[in-house]
Amino acid sequence: MGKELTGRSSRPVAIWLLVGVGMILIQILLGGVTRLTGSGLSITEWNVVTGTFPPVTNNEWLTEFEKYKLTPQFNLLNSDFTLKDFKFIFFWEWFHRLWARLIGVVFVIPFIIFLIQRRFRPDMVKPMLILFLLGALQGAIGWIMVASGLTGDAIYVKPAKLALHFILALGLLCYTFWFALQLLVPGEKLVYNTTIRKLTVTILVVLVIQFIYGAFMAGHKAATAAPTWPDINEQLIPPGMLANNEGLLNLVDNKITIHFIHRGLAYLLLILIVLLTIRMFKTAGTSLYRKTRWWPLLLVILQLVLGILSVLNSLAIVPNKWGIFEWTAELHQLTAIFLLLSLTWILYLVKPGNNFTNP
Repeated sequence: MGKELTGRSSRPVAIWLLVGVGMILIQILLGGVTRLTGSGLSITEWNVVTGTFPPVTNNEWLTEFEKYKLTPQFNLLNSDFTLKDFKFIFFWEWFHRLWARLIGVVFVIPFIIFLIQRRFRPDMVKPMLILFLLGALQGAIGWIMVASGLTGDAIYVKPAKLALHFILALGLLCYTFWFALQLLVPGEKLVYNTTIRKLTVTILVVLVIQFIYGAFMAGHKAATAAPTWPDINEQLIPPGMLANNEGLLNLVDNKITIHFIHRGLAYLLLILIVLLTIRMFKTAGTSLYRKTRWWPLLLVILQLVLGILSVLNSLAIVPNKWGIFEWTAELHQLTAIFLLLSLTWILYLVKPGNNFTNP
């Protein structure tokens, strides 16, 4: 364990971590598909081993279907479902869980191999443990989220638990990405500028809040609350944002309030990233810095356009059908993830300092 890593010996570890980044990104997108197709509550049990394999025989399918028939979602929303309908939503939830298991395998097996090969420095052990703990926590929160939609009169998972599951997944994604960057980006490629660093941190904080409200939008199906743009139901500030008489709970339970905040944060992010980009273009830096400093601006503009298209097409939603809204919503989520990674990249590349650039 005390062996120092050379550039060549660290490369397999970095590649392994980047494969993990790609798999986690796909997993988050699969979560989006699962949500958009209403599939998340189709599997009512969590069987770590036996749940790996889907039903095969007709009797096995009927058994799973009967379990689903006991859920509030079936009785209150999908009581007209046929076995064919059930198989469709079952597939997406099963595949989402299967991919999570594959991520675990892809992380554990190379970890053991690299451990035997003594590729890890002592200072890498703690981050590795944190990585595995975050992965395990994400799985546990995922099941808690699903369980929240299986009781009472719930027809979907609780929005707050959906938001927690989503944010933890993004945290795992960024942590893995950051770990890979530590092995891939040499010190001479870094830039030192305290102002850019602080502004990037501020933007990331706002973006995390925006992600939370994006999950609230999804959990409450709030896109349809105001399917217009640039106005919000022909208003600049829509009425009814305090209509629930619940005070601050309107911030997390009121659809139009959530919708208004989500839009406002999008505009704020655009302004902040424009300011960040102007500052970065005024600052000298390494070639790597110059090649990548435009990414956040490009992505936030694309993100805003996809968000507008999602809102405008929200009335085209047909239950259990994949259409234009679902495509734009999924691309909206994908672009948001790339925006997060681009800002994480800038945060890693630009260190606090007195406007100093490595030669």
